[in-house]
Amino acid sequence: MNYKDIFANELYHVIENKVAYETILNRIEKPSQESYGDFAFPCFDLAKIMRRSPQQIASELAPKLEHPAFERCESVGAYLNVYLKKRQASSEIISDVLESGYEFGRSNHGNNGKVPIDMSSPNIAKPFSMGHLRSTVIGNSLALLLEKIGCEPIRINHLGDWGTQFGKLIAAYLKWGDEEKVRQNTIKELLALYIKFHEEAEKDANLEDEGRRWFKRLEDGDKQAVKLWEWFREESLKEFNRIYELMDISFDSTNGEAFYNDKMDRVVQLLSDKELLKESEGALVVEMDDDNLPPCLIKKKDGATLYATRDLAAALYRYETYGFSQSLYVVGNEQSLHFKQLIEVLKKLDFDFAENMHHISFGMMLKDGKKMSTRKGKVVLLEEVLEEAIQLAKVNIETKNPSLLNKDVIAKQVGVGAVLFHDLKNDRRNDIDFSLESMLRVEGETGPYVQYTNARACSILRKGQYTKGDVSGVEDEKAWPIVMLLNAFPETVQRAAREFDPSIVAKYLIDLSRSFNKYYSHVRILDEENMKQGRLDLVASVSIVLTEGLRLLGIHAPQEM
Repeated sequence: MNYKDIFANELYHVIENKVAYETILNRIEKPSQESYGDFAFPCFDLAKIMRRSPQQIASELAPKLEHPAFERCESVGAYLNVYLKKRQASSEIISDVLESGYEFGRSNHGNNGKVPIDMSSPNIAKPFSMGHLRSTVIGNSLALLLEKIGCEPIRINHLGDWGTQFGKLIAAYLKWGDEEKVRQNTIKELLALYIKFHEEAEKDANLEDEGRRWFKRLEDGDKQAVKLWEWFREESLKEFNRIYELMDISFDSTNGEAFYNDKMDRVVQLLSDKELLKESEGALVVEMDDDNLPPCLIKKKDGATLYATRDLAAALYRYETYGFSQSLYVVGNEQSLHFKQLIEVLKKLDFDFAENMHHISFGMMLKDGKKMSTRKGKVVLLEEVLEEAIQLAKVNIETKNPSLLNKDVIAKQVGVGAVLFHDLKNDRRNDIDFSLESMLRVEGETGPYVQYTNARACSILRKGQYTKGDVSGVEDEKAWPIVMLLNAFPETVQRAAREFDPSIVAKYLIDLSRSFNKYYSHVRILDEENMKQGRLDLVASVSIVLTEGLRLLGIHAPQEM
């Protein structure tokens, strides 16, 4: 039972449907002070409709708002403030959490709609850096959130596995490569060959032509070129999968750029049939003056296709394969123009599904305030960061709880969780600075802090030999902020999924952890026998919501730390 919904519904009927229910629900606030009640509604929007001052409207409506869950409703200036019956509400909210368990907050708002999520998408034969972390973990969390609200997410790792660079790599391997070395350390060796190619090309311009020739042979299906490309791709995926396994992330599809090679001619033909293609300096473009966008380049002067052509082919393929209700592209802010063009070109082709395609943009991962760069050697390898975080977590465990069982498992959960939470707690659109030290703190806005709060709750439940009985609610006032946060969890999940922003859940978990730790520091939960069961019910509810909230971020919640 969501009490915010109850308040919105009562108000909707009292004002005789003059304002849409969703509008009312979205306007309801949490008062700045507890003395102002549990929910507040500002009446400013109603002033235009009801032709009276907001203060007058609030005072008129307050006596009319009656519900068995309300203790009272008061007007304070232009606000309607509702006070809930605490004992009754806490009993109902905690019962709801305990009965639902980890299903608490689940809904079917998504109506089982399929949602392909284009995420992660590293380039094969190149290092998996911290720069790739954001797309990977934001995409995975969105998949978990959408599944929670009744969608069917489809995780797609759209690998960067095509382009002229592979011609250069094949040429470099045939000149200087060592098969055994590549098999032993694929990414490192292939990157070294790629760098060597560019160094040598500065001395010998013919190398660039050789690289282009090998890519042309690859495009034409040359057996030797295809065999080497397939090997580079396969070995790269093995290395990537090791990193994905560390983070417990898997994919439903690894169809990369190369998969769409035989699907692009259709796109060019569709554009031609609609008379959308124009020639510009020998290249083929779709003009987008009406949309205040630069022309979208479809084919280069030499006939080569581009990202836009591939992504148009991919969008068509995904719609025809999945019949999606929404399609998400978890790609950095710098690609905003590309996705605007992509969506507008599909609209020009009269594909209605383009309205449901969304670019889920995000900021950069910075190091010392600067962009990471593979070419300049300023890249931080994700696998090294994860391993270091796990080792540091292990050291912390050895120091603080040396007798802990399953130390290696928990160290992995804490170390990896710290890295993921550090990314996901930030609004995805903002740049974030990489700092391993700040990630692993067990205080402040960190993953270990939330995990430790849950472990503390589990420890209390063990000491109290907790078993669920009849839920009577919590009598002490200090528990009320926690109860209200528990009540807000389903709405938090909805909002995070609707706004495609996992940070909404991460920030909620920090708030719930702080509220619980404040309660723990002021209340001796196990000492008063007549209050013990109600308090333990509250603790159990907190553990359920923290565990499920962390899961929605792709993070484990160990019961001991």
